[in-house]
Amino acid sequence: MKKIAVVILNWNGVKLLEQFLPSVSQFSPEATIYVADNASTDESIQFVKNNFPDIKIIQNNSNKGFAGGYNEALQQVEEEIYALVNSDIEVTENWLNPILKTFSDEIETAIIQPKILDFKKKNYFEYAGAAGGFIDKFGYPFCRGRIFDTLEKDNGQYNDAMEIFWASGACFFIRKNVYREMKGFDEDFFAHQEEIDLCWRTINKGYKIKYCPESIVYHVGGATLQQANPKKTFLNFRNSLLMLTKNLPKNELFQILVARLFLDGVAGVKFIAGGQFVHCLAIIRGHFSFYGLFLKNYRKREKNQIETYFKIKSVVYGYYIKNGTVFADYI
Repeated sequence: MKKIAVVILNWNGVKLLEQFLPSVSQFSPEATIYVADNASTDESIQFVKNNFPDIKIIQNNSNKGFAGGYNEALQQVEEEIYALVNSDIEVTENWLNPILKTFSDEIETAIIQPKILDFKKKNYFEYAGAAGGFIDKFGYPFCRGRIFDTLEKDNGQYNDAMEIFWASGACFFIRKNVYREMKGFDEDFFAHQEEIDLCWRTINKGYKIKYCPESIVYHVGGATLQQANPKKTFLNFRNSLLMLTKNLPKNELFQILVARLFLDGVAGVKFIAGGQFVHCLAIIRGHFSFYGLFLKNYRKREKNQIETYFKIKSVVYGYYIKNGTVFADYI
């Protein structure tokens, strides 16, 4: 058995498989490759069978989203390391070896993210992860190489391997034993920010998360759910509140939740002012869904939460008021 499994979650993505599976197949000789299918109704399964007979297929019973889809599929994957790879990722030659070396050399490292660049503009960082993720005090995610919608050009400024707070689910490496110890992704999230929640829980257990710049992939981004889709707005706003509920230290939880609810209201007003009423409605729906899930997720908290998050008071203030558009403005 090979040490690493590349697992690509797919749902009705035959066009993406046609475009991106060849690079994964070509440049991943170290890995066993799986396509985990979330009950697709297109020709995805037949395409893989016809064109990549060496790739293993896992057929999930239904579409449980990113979180549930991976949880179900990975029960059948026994390699020591999981590489969870979006179907719109183009990998590069030798992308796995630096990851394997880091896991081998650093026993305490449980999760790794590669450098994620934009497939359409390859000298720029990509929105989903860039050069490693962090969150501010209010749970807003940002990255080295991406603050909100501002993306930096890759000039080698983030070519240093370093500890990060979260790794992007677009290309996410994790030890099998840690994934199972943490009971995988939280399926209440369905999709979006479940990887941040898993990373936060993992850090609380004493593990480390690293960024590995020697491993490079290119991500299309938004191929499954476009950035402008109100469903994405709903999931991001709701799931961020769920994540804070589960993971913030108790002495900070309720004051930060109240502040975050206020800031979400400001975001809703901003959407209305910009003529995007549908996104304001998505925030409202996200809040009501959060209220319905609050007690269930509050009970998921550990007895003691440690203060592991990145101590930036507000990336919203830094970005919109102070014009902080690059990571260096926050350290």
